Amino acid sequence: MEDQILKTRDLIEVQLASFMELGTLYGLSVIYAIIVLIVGWWAAGKISSLVARACERSDHIDATIGGFATSITRYAVLALVIITVLQLFGFQTTSLVAIIGAASLAIGLALQGTLSNLAAGVMLLFFRPFHVGDFVELAGNTGTVKNLTLFFTELATADNVKIIIPNGDVWGSAVTNYSAHATRRCDITVGISYDDDMDKAKEVFRTVIAEETRILADPEPFVEITNLGDSAVDVTLRVWVLSSDLWSVRWFLIKRLKESLDEAGINIPYPHMQVVAQGGSTPLSAS
Repeated sequence: MEDQILKTRDLIEVQLASFMELGTLYGLSVIYAIIVLIVGWWAAGKISSLVARACERSDHIDATIGGFATSITRYAVLALVIITVLQLFGFQTTSLVAIIGAASLAIGLALQGTLSNLAAGVMLLFFRPFHVGDFVELAGNTGTVKNLTLFFTELATADNVKIIIPNGDVWGSAVTNYSAHATRRCDITVGISYDDDMDKAKEVFRTVIAEETRILADPEPFVEITNLGDSAVDVTLRVWVLSSDLWSVRWFLIKRLKESLDEAGINIPYPHMQVVAQGGSTPLSAS
């Protein structure tokens, strides 16, 4: 019994000695590693913020490149921090390169989606199909571009909802940029009665166009009869405006066209329904 106790005590002493040796060998390294991680994390945020402010102050760098550069800077600093921490535990730089090279295939297979988003982000930055502030449609989502990072694109919808879209989805689908050009065309079609004067209706349209100073003279406004429908003659108006004025001009024209056509005695046909009494042909009501 005493021999077993002695053996157990000797084993505990050996284990304690081993732990003490490991603590002496790696204790300071662990403390240094924790300090490096804390300082490195703080430095990554600080340096990326400095890069963001520098990009904002520069007249030669737009917001799209600024956001991308900020993202790259942050990840680069964090990568250096991780390498430094590994070196504190005895990993050599050459060994790290060999390990990274050996693991690159496995990492690539495991992170196919992430790496494709990274590659797509680089392509979006290079070809620049949109900029921060543009109103776009991306991967079935419509909104204003708020940010482009290494891995995702951020949109804000018209009602200010935040949407995060992976760059791979953005690059792999059609990009509709409503802000790409300075001017846009506004099309409005109104149906008038077959009994009304078509030339008079066209003149009403031209008068309404002349009232709106935001409509551009070049290209010249277009007003023509474009279709003979089942119950109406379609008159189409096409005018060019600044992209920023499109919706306000459209809403003005719709309201003024209705008012002006009413003042001119020109009718806009609408569906009618007749209710006929059972067994007879006399309408009971109409709407």
